[in-house]
Amino acid sequence: MRSDQRRLRVLQAIVQDYVHTREPVGSKAIADRHGFDVSSATIRNDMAALEEGGLIHQPHTSAGRVPTDRGYRAFVDSISQIKPLSSAEKRAIETWLEGAVDMDDVLIRAGRLLAQLTNQVAVVQYPNRKRHALRHVELVPISDHHAMLIAITDSGAVQQRTLEISLTDELATSIAARVNSATVGKAGPEITLDSKEFDHLPPLEKRMVGAITAVLKDVMTDEAEERLVMAGTANLARTNLDFARTITPVLEALEEQVVLLRLFADVGDELAVTIGEENQDEGLAEASIVTSMYGEPGTSRLGIVGPTRMDYANAMVSVRAVARYLTRILGS
Repeated sequence: MRSDQRRLRVLQAIVQDYVHTREPVGSKAIADRHGFDVSSATIRNDMAALEEGGLIHQPHTSAGRVPTDRGYRAFVDSISQIKPLSSAEKRAIETWLEGAVDMDDVLIRAGRLLAQLTNQVAVVQYPNRKRHALRHVELVPISDHHAMLIAITDSGAVQQRTLEISLTDELATSIAARVNSATVGKAGPEITLDSKEFDHLPPLEKRMVGAITAVLKDVMTDEAEERLVMAGTANLARTNLDFARTITPVLEALEEQVVLLRLFADVGDELAVTIGEENQDEGLAEASIVTSMYGEPGTSRLGIVGPTRMDYANAMVSVRAVARYLTRILGS
């Protein structure tokens, strides 16, 4: 075996042992656990070369070595094939996701499942809704001075808003018909009061229609906003020792969903891993993110966030598997 091949094996052994034990790894432990057909002195030389290359470092004097971000990157890049899930694991994922009653439920289930499979924080991006348009509007008087606006989108989502407005049943039906005629098939930015359907309305009714279309525009704009489902945040507390400083910056980054959405948008590969300082946000400088596309190509992602000391192979196979099953279920 060439020295560069052996050094890669030594790096892989260090990553695997450190992930498993959280303890710095020494040359004797590598020789004993991984069956190298060389002496401990040779392994020490290999470790010195890996340290010089910035792939491992010694946290304190007389200690073993731990991987750096560059070391984890080299390890992840060396994973040529991802071990598939067992048949039992596949059936469990399929059964759990197929039990969902609607899209919200299936995304929540996917997040919980991913958090459980990886023991990390799971993040699931809602399918891109920016192209969705209005399908139908209803106005229902609920008191002398209030009415319920019900908006149904072409995705099947139903949104309700209470309006402070006085409507008789007859007037509600008439205005709803005009609003439907003027707005059905339009997305949020396209909904305006500027329509021939609203020409020649009496001033009072025109003010009512103006209030209704303004709320409807807000409803459809909210529908277009990107949203995330998160699960397993408590898993970070159990890995607090893996952060040199504190988990607070990671928690703050998770709360700022725009940070995660931006990270998702910056990743182009179907299955991607970003490690430590590869993450653009400073709060995630001690974290790793494993993501995969699902649904229509390039539209949505799901993934996990955790410390750089994570089981990358398990994370990658779990993220990819849940993404594939989610794609299948949403497409059926």
